[in-house]
This record gives sequence, C-alpha cells and structure tokens, in this order.
Amino acid sequence: MIDPKAQLRIARPSRDLAAAERFYLDGLGLTLLYRATAGGPGEHDLLMLGWPEAGWHLELVGGATLNEVPTPTAEDLLVLYLSGPVDDTLVTRLEQAGGRRVSQGPYWDRWGVTVEDPDGYRLVLSSRSWSNAD
Repeated sequence: MIDPKAQLRIARPSRDLAAAERFYLDGLGLTLLYRATAGGPGEHDLLMLGWPEAGWHLELVGGATLNEVPTPTAEDLLVLYLSGPVDDTLVTRLEQAGGRRVSQGPYWDRWGVTVEDPDGYRLVLSSRSWSNAD
C-alpha cells in the first residue's frame, strides 16, 4: 500500500526555464529547491520549485537537449487551494512575472482565478479549501 503522505513531484517540459522561473518564484512565491544544467547526452536543464515544508514540488526541464515541447491543454491544471479569497496582489504579481489571466469555465471562475504560465500550463488559485473541493 502507498503511504498517503508520500511526496509528489509534478514534472513538465518548459520552452524557457528563465521565464518559468520568474513566474513561479517571483510571481507565485515558490522557492528554488534545486537547479541543474545538462552535463551530457540525455540530460536536461532542470529546476525544482516548491516550498521546503510542502510534500510536493514542481520539476521543470528544458534546454537544448529537450525532446518534448510543452503541449498543455486547458485541462492541464495545477490547483492550489487557498482556503480564502485570492489576493489581487498575487494575481498582479503573476501577470507581471509573465502570466496571463484566463477563464477556466464557470466552476473555476466561480471558485478562483486561473493564470497561464509562460508555457501555457494553467495555475488555478482556488478560494476553496481541499476539504470542500467536491
């Protein structure tokens, strides 16, 4: 059986790691947990972003050896449950850091704000809590 407290890594390709780093660090406020530069065949430039105390982190890979180009759809969502109102200053910071506010449909538009990152992946800042997100 898998321990429900197991850690989670969300991995995605990125066209421009510097732009993604600005969005997630300067905009969202994540911390740079690890950085690596491709050192040989089959390796990628890598960023691991998150909060040190969180049980998850976001891994972004890119660089000249990247085989997969990001192909996000409108349903590729990273949802953060804030358990309260979405701070307008946070949304402004995300936009200034390269994000673009978009509509995610009636449900998410009612319960939060959606911002596309520089690669087109969608970040939903939900005003709901995890326990009432049915």
